Amino acid sequence: MYEEELVSEREENIQDPVEDVLEVDGSMVEDDSEQEPQEEVEVDELAMARQECDAVKDQLLRLAAEFENYKRRMERDRSTALKYAGENVIKELLPSVDNLERAIEQGVKSGENSELLQGVELTCKGLITTLEKLQVTPLESLGQPFDPNFHEALAMDHSDEVAENHVLVEFEKGYNFKDKLLRPAKVVVSKGPAGQ
Repeated sequence: MYEEELVSEREENIQDPVEDVLEVDGSMVEDDSEQEPQEEVEVDELAMARQECDAVKDQLLRLAAEFENYKRRMERDRSTALKYAGENVIKELLPSVDNLERAIEQGVKSGENSELLQGVELTCKGLITTLEKLQVTPLESLGQPFDPNFHEALAMDHSDEVAENHVLVEFEKGYNFKDKLLRPAKVVVSKGPAGQ
């Protein structure tokens, strides 16, 4: 009985192919009334597919441009990292240069002209020469106008010899590494004559 119901349902769902054909003037013509909406649906689907295609193409172009920008940025960062690769090592060497220069100053002030002092001077000159080969250059600060980009002011003091807002004393020498400030100079800035 169940099989009979399924067969009868299938027969109801099957359309007679003859129903789609009309007789006009004695000739058989297919019924086009159902095909026109189908063509409109196909046109709409085609337009939607083109819009989706354009959207995906635009998204791919943007993604490609972002990737190119990323590659350029990474290459620039890599070249910068290579250019300044020795910066940290050089920063660690600068206090040794400072100490050697202070030792030479003290030796000269005490009036000693020993072989030890000459050895320290040669060591300091050799280290400075090596730093120059690595494109490390000292900043000239004494008597120069104070520039916060290159100088770190520790104090201000009156001076009759040095003009106002100029470097009076240099506590620690500043250095440039290639085209970049490696360490600012630590200085005392002049306030000008005491009577002002």
